[in-house]
Amino acid sequence: MKILVIYKSKTGFTQWYAEIIAREVEGELIDFKEITVDKMSEFDVVVYGGGLYAGMINGLKKAKDMFEKSSAKTFVVFATGGTPNEVTTEIDEMWKKNLSAEELESISHFYMQSGICYEKMSFPDKTLMKMMSNVLSKKKNKDSVEEGFAQDIKSSYDISSEKYAEPLVKYLLEG
Repeated sequence: MKILVIYKSKTGFTQWYAEIIAREVEGELIDFKEITVDKMSEFDVVVYGGGLYAGMINGLKKAKDMFEKSSAKTFVVFATGGTPNEVTTEIDEMWKKNLSAEELESISHFYMQSGICYEKMSFPDKTLMKMMSNVLSKKKNKDSVEEGFAQDIKSSYDISSEKYAEPLVKYLLEG
């Protein structure tokens, strides 16, 4: 089984996880900027990883469209973001925003907590995050998730770990 791991990463977290996955499954690693339908077609399994931006997986729509045009057989998705893995309600909602009900059943998908790196963000992304932080800090009666998120996005942090790639690696190796 030939595995291709594609990533789209703005701050490095998604790339880091993609490198781990490709190494562990002895797959080929490629940046999304360099992928073509023909390249995808050389593989049995295509794994796509993208970071979360306003709840959407960066590049996923285009990756799905390319996969549909390829002759690859299996499409797997992973997302990275600053939300801790334990916040399953938010993560479930994110998947519902990114995959249709049918896709949720047919596409294996994995979430890997990562973090926020303001130092590597573009100016527009940084500005958007700071605006969200300001709005949340002024909101009265925040629930515990909102309170945690408001604290988390004030500065850079890294909660990534190789262990969060293990479920996806195991899935690929056993598949």
